[in-house]
This record gives sequence, structure tokens and C-alpha cells, in this order.
Amino acid sequence: MRDGVVLYADIYRPEKEGRFPVLLTRLPYSKDLPYYSHRYLDTNRLVENGFVVMIQDVRGRYQSEGEFHPFKHEAYDGYDTVEWAAALPYSSGKVGMFGLSYYGYTQLLTATVKPPHLVAIFPAMTFNDQRNGVCYRNGVYQPRFTETWILESIVPDLLKRKYDNPMERKEAIQKLADYLNRIIDLYRFVPVNLWPPLKELDVADYFFEELSHPLEDEDYWKQTSIAYQYENLQIPAFHLGGWYDCFIGPTLTNYMKMTKSGKLQKLMIGPWGHGYFASVQGESIFGVQASGDWIDLEQDITDLHIRWFNHWLKGIDTGLEKEPPVKIFVMGINQWRNEMEWPLERTEYTPFYLHSGGKANTNKGDGFLSMAHPENEVSDTFLYDPKNPVPTKGGRTLFAGSLTMGPFDQSAIEEREDVLVYSTDPLTEAVEVTGPIKVKLWAATDVKDTDFTAKLVDTAPDGKALILAEGIINAKYRNGYDPEKELAEEVVEYEIDLWAISNVFLPGHRITLEISSSSFPHFLPNPNTGRSLIESSQMIKAKQTIYHNEQYPSHIILPIVPAKEN
Repeated sequence: MRDGVVLYADIYRPEKEGRFPVLLTRLPYSKDLPYYSHRYLDTNRLVENGFVVMIQDVRGRYQSEGEFHPFKHEAYDGYDTVEWAAALPYSSGKVGMFGLSYYGYTQLLTATVKPPHLVAIFPAMTFNDQRNGVCYRNGVYQPRFTETWILESIVPDLLKRKYDNPMERKEAIQKLADYLNRIIDLYRFVPVNLWPPLKELDVADYFFEELSHPLEDEDYWKQTSIAYQYENLQIPAFHLGGWYDCFIGPTLTNYMKMTKSGKLQKLMIGPWGHGYFASVQGESIFGVQASGDWIDLEQDITDLHIRWFNHWLKGIDTGLEKEPPVKIFVMGINQWRNEMEWPLERTEYTPFYLHSGGKANTNKGDGFLSMAHPENEVSDTFLYDPKNPVPTKGGRTLFAGSLTMGPFDQSAIEEREDVLVYSTDPLTEAVEVTGPIKVKLWAATDVKDTDFTAKLVDTAPDGKALILAEGIINAKYRNGYDPEKELAEEVVEYEIDLWAISNVFLPGHRITLEISSSSFPHFLPNPNTGRSLIESSQMIKAKQTIYHNEQYPSHIILPIVPAKEN
């Protein structure tokens, strides 16, 4: 690297003589571990198809020198590695990058500094901003992501680096194992800035550094964000995502923003969770055509990469520029479909309003949804207790393994008194919802600060209620990163972003919206005191009031795709 630090890579190359384009991935999970370094791709096939494959440990990880700090060095370390790879005697001088999650983001950060020999990238299931979608989401801290990731994926190598003495290392690893075995209980520890595992193990100080910077500290958060520099991303990119991926919102934003560059962008979204490309997700079976190993019964994910990089690094006409740039999996009918843009131009953004009572009552009979504008209706209330938060069950999660994410039944959760449930009548015909989803909520609380959540659910005739999308907003940060004044029981308008989905609600099913104030451990509960459980452990209950009347018409905006005429 330009500062003298040496980074190490494993290099796989064709047996035959010649010069070949290089495919580079840069990851913090060890180039020597196939589960991470090869994960969802068959790198042997990449080599057999005439590519040099380079898998590099990023700075401060495993074999590479230096000190690891998430994302801090990835832009210019990526630049230096790309240019080094392009100059190798067996390199054609053209370099592409691939990788998922963290090593999807190393591609984007590298691309912002424009190494001359980086030709195309293939970022999968990745993000764009630590402040929204990684550490936090709309002002709410996400413990399941940061704590699990650091303790499970980052700390083991840090301990090996810290302790030369075998006995000390063994003791530290045993402590780590004990913490990992109790990770679900440790999510509940507050204040988070004294989180015992990292305090006792005395590693990963950047965890506490991030917690010390408030969201309004823009200079700090912008250092590792691409959200403020899309104009620098002038490169062809294939964006791969999943409807149940924890980064589906940022993935879609990256695609939409980078299409403005004029460089070809491709987008494919399957019914997948984070790094998990099986045809069975959660409690749903989407069919073999949904699997990343047999996409639309035509190709697998490795095929996608070979075709993409054949086009950009070898100049082979693979027809990419003539075909629709978007391919999405439509759940409910479980079919792949090609599209010309995202969001779809033919979308009809339709408000479904919250109402009291009605014949479509769900389990507790909270209310119903319809396209009719509310009139003079009684508001709904619930008591939110941060000591007893609504449990997370499925959705776009990233904790305790891949089997905790995806479409899971919410019907038991809907029985809780702190979850308001609004459903349509059973549908008489199929309704397709494909695109971005937002909830406009008018609400009041009797505390200084609080959160509100919204969850879109597909309720089957037998009562099974599968989660599709979920969002949350912190009252303090409801209008951005400049904190609002403390609440004082006034009615406040909130916009809750549920990101996006593609699902057909079948006849007999109901469209259901859940409103509450928590989802744990997905999100850190709001203590309702005006402070955060990051630096405080005090918690009080909040009386939440949800309005749906002529003046305050709370509603969910659904992107309805009209059925094609015969």
C-alpha cells in the first residue's frame, strides 16, 4: 500500500500461458476460509473461464498487516490493490471486483476513488451509509447487526493478534465462546456503551468510538459513506439483492443513484436473505426456480458473474446492453420477471387508510384497512413498555444465523396488546405490490421521545401472517439528523420507510399492517426518557395514540402494479 503496509492475497489463475483479466475481492473474513472467500460463487469456474481470481485479506485482518478499522482504509487500499493487480505479468490490465456484504462495500468504496484499471464491479447485498441501514436505521440503533457481526466475525482474529501466549489466547477464545453462547441475552444489556464482551476482551475499540458519535455528527459518519458521493461512482455495476436481505433498501438506492452515471447498471432481486440463496426462506417455499443455484431454471450466480465480466473485461458481446436491466422475483406467485426500470413506471401508488373496527377484524379486532378516506373516527391507543418489547420474528434480520431471517408467521405477535393490527377484507382478486412502501402515521405520545414501527404482512385464509417488510422511526430524528424538540403530547406526522417488496396478495388473503413501537432484538428499544439505551439504562412506559380521521388520515402507501390486460 502507499503507506508501506503489506496486504496478502491468494491468487488463482488459469494453467495456460497468457494474460487474463483479474477478478478481485477484498474481505475481512479470511481469504483462507472457503465459506467466506468462495461463499456463493464457484471461483474454480471463474478461473476455468479465463479469469485470474484474487482474494485479499483487508488491512489488519488475518494474513494482512496493519490495523483494522471498518471501512476506513478500503477506498485507497482498494485503489492500490487494483493498480497492483493490473500490472502483474499475467494480467491483461483489466480488473473487476466482486463480493457480498462487507466485500460488496469494498468495491463501492474503491470505485469512488476511480482506479484507472477498474472496469466493472458486482456488489451483492451491500449498503451505502453506516448511519442508515447498518449501525442505525432512521435514528434507531440496530444491536443485532453491530454486536453480532463484531463478536462473531471480527473479534476471533483480533484475539489471535492480541495474544502471542498460547494460554492467554486460549483463555480469551473461551471467554469469547461463552459470550457468543449468550448473545441473545447480551442484546438486552444496557447501557450499550458498556457492553461487557468488548469491554472485558478489550478489543474492537471502534465499536465504542461509533457509539460516542451522535447521528448529527455528519463529518464523522460521512467518512465511510458513499451516500454523499454517488457522482464519483462512474462504473458499470451489477447489483444483486434479496427481498429479505437486511440491506435491500441500500441495494435499491445504489442501483437507482448509479443509473444516473450513464454507465450500465443491472439489478437482480431474489426472495433471499443475507448471503442465503436457498429456495426455502423462513416458513416459505418459493420453488427451485428461486434458488441462487438455478435462477429461473436457467443459470446460477456464478453464471451471472461470468457473463457480466466477459462483457466488460473481455469485450465479448453477451447481449447485456440489449436486455431489460432489472430482474425481480415476484413472491406470492413465485415467478421471475424482467423489467425496464426500478421503481416500475406503471406503478399506481395507492393509499390504504387505517380504520376502527369493521368486519375484517384480525385476532384482536383492532381495525381494518381500506382505500376509503377516514372520517370522524376514534383513535387507537396502546401501552409501550421498553422492558417488554415486541419480539422480532423473521424479516430482514442478521443475527443468530440465516434461519432467523425471512418470512415467518406473525399471528402470535399480533395477539399482543402493544401491537395494533389493521387488515383489508379478504381479497376477491389478486393484488400485486411491487416497489417502495411508506407509512404515513399521525401519532401522539405522553413521553419525551419514542419510536414507532410499521410492518407489512400477508395474511392467508388460515390466519398465517407472513412478514414482508418492516420499518421504524425515532421521533427525535423523524425529519433527518437534526434532532427535533422533545414531544409534548402533540399529534405528530411520521413517515416510516419500509424499503420495498414484490409480492402478490392472492385471492382470499388480506393485506395487513401492524403498528407498534418496538421490534427486539432487531432494533434497540427506545427508553422513552429522551435519552438512549446506548448511554442510559433508565426506562419508562409510554402511552401511544394512533390517529386515523379526516384531519389525521394515517395510511400505508402501497405500490400497486395493475394486472396486464389480455
